[in-house]
Amino acid sequence: MLTLVGCSSGSSTSSSGEGTGLVSVKGGVATAAPGHREEAPDISGATLDGGPVKLSDYRGKVVVLNLWGSWCSACRTEAAGLQELWQKYQGQDVQFLGINTRDNDPANAIAFEKNKGVTFPSLYDPDGTQILRFPKGNLNPQAIPTTMVIDRDGRMAARVFGARGSEDIDAMIRPVLAEQAPAKP
Repeated sequence: MLTLVGCSSGSSTSSSGEGTGLVSVKGGVATAAPGHREEAPDISGATLDGGPVKLSDYRGKVVVLNLWGSWCSACRTEAAGLQELWQKYQGQDVQFLGINTRDNDPANAIAFEKNKGVTFPSLYDPDGTQILRFPKGNLNPQAIPTTMVIDRDGRMAARVFGARGSEDIDAMIRPVLAEQAPAKP
């Protein structure tokens, strides 16, 4: 049984990323240079609206993963900024994907998204099975919310624990989006 301690809200939370290929940098945002990134696991399952989703469905795009729960006050704080960025990056090879956890009834998560105006898809992962597929320390199930940026090749490029404003998340996205896209066959 997965036990979580709650959600975090401050920028004081940081991790060295030791053993994960991510290195701490300014403001607690851990990053990895393109040649030193680990592949993200191909998480998959049903979205809150019941459709299937796999991380690999978005290969070729920069993916912004956000780990959240409807019960988390810090998640409520950052939801508007994430939605703002989702709208900003529409049509720019960026896909947002939430991972909803610890909501035993998906109705709570669906109500959260509706009330906060969140329109990007979220994988429903109430027991944390998909979260735990990430290498230790990358998507810490005890640090909710967590936001991670996955590069176009499906590799973990940046991560931050705790609620962040849209400026901080945008600063994680921009450099990864600016990297040259892989050649298409």
